[in-house]
Amino acid sequence: MPSNRERLTSLTKRTVQTRAHNFCEYCRCPGDYATDSFTVDHVLPRLKGGSNELENLAWACFGCNGRKQAKTQAVDSETGQLANFYNPRTQRWADHFCWSKDTTLLLGKTPTGRVTIDALSLNRINVVNLRRLLVSVGLHPPHF
Repeated sequence: MPSNRERLTSLTKRTVQTRAHNFCEYCRCPGDYATDSFTVDHVLPRLKGGSNELENLAWACFGCNGRKQAKTQAVDSETGQLANFYNPRTQRWADHFCWSKDTTLLLGKTPTGRVTIDALSLNRINVVNLRRLLVSVGLHPPHF
């Protein structure tokens, strides 16, 4: 396995992308239609001791990855408490998020969901507009 300083192999990147069905594991944008390019995210950032192991890697659009950077938690606006960001390797997406009635907005069901939505701006205008378009042609929300 690669050390934390080594670059990820093409095989590792493809594995992470395939496991995520080519959807951002945070905002759920599909890679085939997204407004941003995609990259591999370290769920626990390398700066905080995260590894290059598959169990620490997520597929993320640059919009989410760039907002997350090395952050792993934030204050929940509802409770005022510090909460960890969503971890796609250890948590179920549906436990923390749901779609609005028209399926264009992500809603947080838990402090983890809310801080992830806020910090990564999961309902940023380009993403919401893409969801609207995809809904109109029956390609949203994703079903997996």
